[in-house]
Amino acid sequence: MKEIKFTVTDPLGIHARPAGILVKEAKKFSSKITVWKGDKSCDMRKLLALMGMAVKQNDEITVQVEGDDEAACAEAIEKFLKENF
Repeated sequence: MKEIKFTVTDPLGIHARPAGILVKEAKKFSSKITVWKGDKSCDMRKLLALMGMAVKQNDEITVQVEGDDEAACAEAIEKFLKENF
């Protein structure tokens, strides 16, 4: 399992348009991708669940990636987060 810790710097947090693109990116991989904020978690492939996490600026999230392509998946997700949030 790969784990990514990320602090959101975008003033709007994780908001609709980039979240939708993030979900599309996640769906390219077969690995299970779980996003954690505190004690709440969701599947990164589910846009409404991701939006329901209400991730704001300066919130720290943890992304756990587990599966056959976890290394490539974690790398792509981390790159996307750094470029967009």
